Amino acid sequence: MTTESLIQNQIRVGLSKAGHTVFRVNVGKVRTADGRYFDTGLHKGFSDLFGFRQDGRIFFIEVKNETGKLRPEQKIFIEQMRKRGALAGVARSVEDAMEIVNG
Repeated sequence: MTTESLIQNQIRVGLSKAGHTVFRVNVGKVRTADGRYFDTGLHKGFSDLFGFRQDGRIFFIEVKNETGKLRPEQKIFIEQMRKRGALAGVARSVEDAMEIVNG
C-alpha cells in the first residue's frame, strides 16, 4: 500500500510541473518541550494541499491512499470550498489531483 505522504509528494511534483502553485499544509497539535500543546491554527478538516492554477483559481486537495477515508470535517471543508467556487476534492493519485485542478 502506498503511503499518503508519498502520494502527496507525487501530486506536488506533478502539479508543479504542470505550472500550478501548490502548498503543503501541516495541521494538528505539537507538544512543546515544556509540555504545552501548540495548535497550528488551521481548523480541522483543512485539506492537505492547496494552491492556485495558472489562471489564479484556487484549489484544495485532500490526499488519501487506496483505503483512506474522509473524516466528517474533511468532507464538510471540501463541500464548503466548492460552494464558494473553489476546486476541491479527494485525490489518491496524481491523475486524480489533475482532474480536480483542471475542473
